Amino acid sequence: MGRLSELYGRLLAGLALVACAILFAMMLVICVDVLLRNLRLIPGVQGVSWANEVTEYALYLITMLTAPWLLRQGQHIRIDIVLRAIPRFAAWCLEWVCDALALACCATIAFYGWKATAASMAIGSMVVKVLAVPEWWLLAPLQVAFALLAIEILFRMHRLHAGERAPRTDAVTAS
Repeated sequence: MGRLSELYGRLLAGLALVACAILFAMMLVICVDVLLRNLRLIPGVQGVSWANEVTEYALYLITMLTAPWLLRQGQHIRIDIVLRAIPRFAAWCLEWVCDALALACCATIAFYGWKATAASMAIGSMVVKVLAVPEWWLLAPLQVAFALLAIEILFRMHRLHAGERAPRTDAVTAS
């Protein structure tokens, strides 16, 4: 199980690196857009018309690519003040409850995301703004991200089971 978890961690780190590359590309697009709006370098071109739209899509994709990695790193949003105030075993039990709820939520969102993506693909739905893109292109990252989150939660549950009977020590906000 340890080897599988390590390989999965590498996959998530790779996705986070892809998100970094997208962020860099997004920065370049914004810079080019601002430059072309303020300096008339190319006759008739006043900015990059699709820059805002692509930036919106990129922010969404970056979020979907990095969420599982952030969960693995313990850098997700976590309110643990109650876990630090109650007995260690009770806190460990609450960690289990939270993980089970998170797993159910992620699996449900992944399932319904898959259904929405399949339905969008079946009817050929398009999103038309400056660019026209198939809607399923925008829906697909959601189901993948939440499936990856569900898998990471299973690994977290395994680590919780193998560790001491106390709350996790990652992302601690109270001591």
